Amino acid sequence: MTPPRIVVTGSGAVCAAGMDPQAILGALLEGRCAIGPVTQWDASGWPVPIAGEVPDFNPRALVEDRKLHKLIRRTDLFGLYAAGRAIEGSGLLTHRAALDAPAAATFSDRSGVYVGAGGGNYQNQYDYLPLLSEANGELKAFGEKLLDTVNPMWLLRTLPNNVLGHIGIRHGLKGPNACITNHSIGGLLAVVEAMEALRNGECDRAVAVGHDAPIEPQMLLYYHRVGLAASEALRPFDARHDGSQFGEGAAALVLETEASAAARGATVIGEVLGGGSVSEAEGLFSIREDGDGVARAVEAALADAGLRPEDVGMIVAHGNGTPQSDRSEAAALRRVFGAAMPPVAAFKWSFGHLIAAAGILDVVLALGALEQRVVPGTAMFETLDPQCAGLKVSRATQTPRSDVALVVCRGFAGTDAALLVRRL
Repeated sequence: MTPPRIVVTGSGAVCAAGMDPQAILGALLEGRCAIGPVTQWDASGWPVPIAGEVPDFNPRALVEDRKLHKLIRRTDLFGLYAAGRAIEGSGLLTHRAALDAPAAATFSDRSGVYVGAGGGNYQNQYDYLPLLSEANGELKAFGEKLLDTVNPMWLLRTLPNNVLGHIGIRHGLKGPNACITNHSIGGLLAVVEAMEALRNGECDRAVAVGHDAPIEPQMLLYYHRVGLAASEALRPFDARHDGSQFGEGAAALVLETEASAAARGATVIGEVLGGGSVSEAEGLFSIREDGDGVARAVEAALADAGLRPEDVGMIVAHGNGTPQSDRSEAAALRRVFGAAMPPVAAFKWSFGHLIAAAGILDVVLALGALEQRVVPGTAMFETLDPQCAGLKVSRATQTPRSDVALVVCRGFAGTDAALLVRRL
């Protein structure tokens, strides 16, 4: 049985470069970098005190319900905002409101939610630090003051599936759902899982979201200490690349079967063609120099989509700016595409690495780029690292050779994922 086509009918995004996909893509095309000094705390003493923060952070502008702010974290606000914009743009709720009661109930039951969430934030434990210091190692003293010191909403605020749950509650989506915490590939896997649920008839439409807010004191310090933080700028595939930089935010897509979208006359903005995910199984920080994991993920995505390498019009690479990752990703792309390499872009230089939201944000931007028939340039790029030879990376904009984009995403523990989309 041929699986149904899976189309995209809505998208949303927020990061340091803008509050919507169009603004973020505009920043990329303008060559604008939104990474700057950290403002959430006094980072003047930090080795690398810069990141891609969402400017003029205003919780009410993201989620209007002030009561909900007490129950969720900064990252959750981003996730709910992006999901809300995608759902609004898709017209799902307007369509459901026009249905009779039984049909509306069925519509809700057949609407799923899949979320990739960051699971390693140290700030979840910060409520306890003042009391731990005050108790001076005395467990009894710690316990006596615990309830008076730690926010009683601590447990609810730190749930990794907050965005998943509140999307369903706020929008009445009652179908299948899953929360994925798998470092950087979580958001991309949310799209893959939503696609598979739709293909297998588990639901007719689904919201896929990725969100993260990794900009916090310990995270910046630890990434620096393990040698992953850039000293000045994030320069993917450039001879000067020396590390990555954090960003924060979220992105979301509304996916539907082609039949579901057609039945309500929805505007289709793209198609999800296929995905792949593998593990290199080498270690938490180990990366194979030959790029085997990335290559196998891309090959799996191509097989899933029924496409050949020459069908791919542009590549949105992971391009996190760390030499080992960039070089092994280049090796993987050479293995798959050889001399027939399509134009290659990498977006993190503009707004930072959003960890769990990185891959899905790249998908949203790839669809926008395909619509404009442009491959955004990499403004930080000057000279290709010789070990990244073969990649068609450019400071200037390029033209995609087809309407298909490949998005590559990588995470700790050798996790690699790839997704293919088409702009319609």
